[in-house]
Amino acid sequence: MQRSEVPALTEIVVADKEAGPYGIAAGPDGALWITFVHSGRIARLTLDGELTEYPLDSPECRPTVITPGPDGALWFARSQDHRLGRITVDGESESFRVPTPDSGPFGITPGPDGALWFTQMNTDRIGRATTKGEITEFTLPVAGAFPSAITAGPDGALWFTLNQANAIGRITTDGDIALHPLPTPGAAPVGITSDGTALWFVEIAAGQIGRISVAGGIEEFPLPDRTAKPHAIVATSAGDCWFTEWGANSIGHITATGEITEYDLPSPSSEPHGITVGPDGALWAALETGAVARLVV
Repeated sequence: MQRSEVPALTEIVVADKEAGPYGIAAGPDGALWITFVHSGRIARLTLDGELTEYPLDSPECRPTVITPGPDGALWFARSQDHRLGRITVDGESESFRVPTPDSGPFGITPGPDGALWFTQMNTDRIGRATTKGEITEFTLPVAGAFPSAITAGPDGALWFTLNQANAIGRITTDGDIALHPLPTPGAAPVGITSDGTALWFVEIAAGQIGRISVAGGIEEFPLPDRTAKPHAIVATSAGDCWFTEWGANSIGHITATGEITEYDLPSPSSEPHGITVGPDGALWAALETGAVARLVV
């Protein structure tokens, strides 16, 4: 393991500490889109630092993960009022109610079928939404699983983390579900990403990074600090992933062989959450205390 200082790691203030930047995604318009989880807003940040905020219809809706949709808009989960949100690059927003009450949507990703797929933390379901907002739900074969993040896999299926069931799940676009238990008990997986070959995920309670093949084979790589609380992860290429360490105030990097490098964030206790590859090829992370971090690699 290496712990490094990176001169090209900078922070940009985008909100006060009460707003809570949480999710971040690169939009089709060449800008970064950020959810403000505590103030019910979506923000657009250009690469030259211009920030525009768009208030949602409910300040208490708690927007979490955000992703570019297949329709050229941004889609996000609203975990507090149990809706999916959609915002165009011009800032026009709308929302769609999830049919099951108190569902707690959290993770969301575009699927290979032209729809949005999302997790329901509170009701043990995976949802599918068309770009018109028509929602279908699939019930998981385990209760209290707390499905969290979700991503499209290289096999044409959707892969997701089961935070409280200690497993990685797979669902086909037809709704067939398989679960893969993790070797480490109580690992509490959260973020997940595809590198085009395998799936990588973080274990927030165990302080590990995991990799699962499309056949279900699992490897785990312990972090130097097992209390680092890795949260979100993104792949830049096969066997090359970056992740946020919420507990260690760092951004981490892992290679295909499990070599880990960590980069300290400039501000203490900045609470890094979402991470994405920006339109400029840099890594961008949302810091819940009011900023975004940019790391040039």
